[in-house]
Amino acid sequence: MQGTQGNELEVLLSAEEIAGRVGMMGKRITLDYENKPLILIGILKGSFMFLADLIRQIDLPISIDFMALSSYGSSTKSSGVVRIIKDLDYSLEGHHVLVVEDIVDTGLTLNYIYGHIKSRGALSVKICSLLDKPGRRQVAVPLHYKGFEIPDEFVVGYGLDVNEKYRNLPDVCRLVRNTDE
Repeated sequence: MQGTQGNELEVLLSAEEIAGRVGMMGKRITLDYENKPLILIGILKGSFMFLADLIRQIDLPISIDFMALSSYGSSTKSSGVVRIIKDLDYSLEGHHVLVVEDIVDTGLTLNYIYGHIKSRGALSVKICSLLDKPGRRQVAVPLHYKGFEIPDEFVVGYGLDVNEKYRNLPDVCRLVRNTDE
C-alpha cells in the first residue's frame, strides 16, 4: 500500500480483524463491570477510534473522559518524558476506571498514567490497549485487556499516526519506509 509522500505501508491488522477483537473485548468488559460504576478514559489522540468502537460494544451505562499526553513529539520513538497536555474533567472517586490506550510500547507513558489515575480516588484502575509491543517494554505495566500483540515495528492507522498522518486508515499498517521524519 502506498501512503502519502512516498511512504510504503503494509497491512498488519485488517479492519475486520480489529472489529472482531474489539467486539470480544467489549463483551468481556461488559461481564467484568456488570453493576459497577465505570468510567473509560481515552488517551488522546491515538485511542479515539478504538475507544469509539469499544464503547459501542460495551452493554453497560458508562461515562467517558479523555487525557492527552505526549512522549513522542514528532519522532517515531518515545522520548520517555511524559507531559500532560489535557487532564481529566471529572472526579474518579467512587468509580472503576478503565484506561483505554492505542498501544503499549515502552510502558513509560502508561506507567505514569496508571499512577496518576490511581492517586485520584478510583475504586479500581485497569488498562485496556488495542496493541501491545512487549519487545520494547522498559517498565512493567498491568495490561488487563489486550487486543493484539505486535512485533517491534512502527505502526500507523486506526488512530495511530506519524506526524499526524494516517490516523484515518481503517487498518493497522506497518510503516515500511518513512520519508516523513
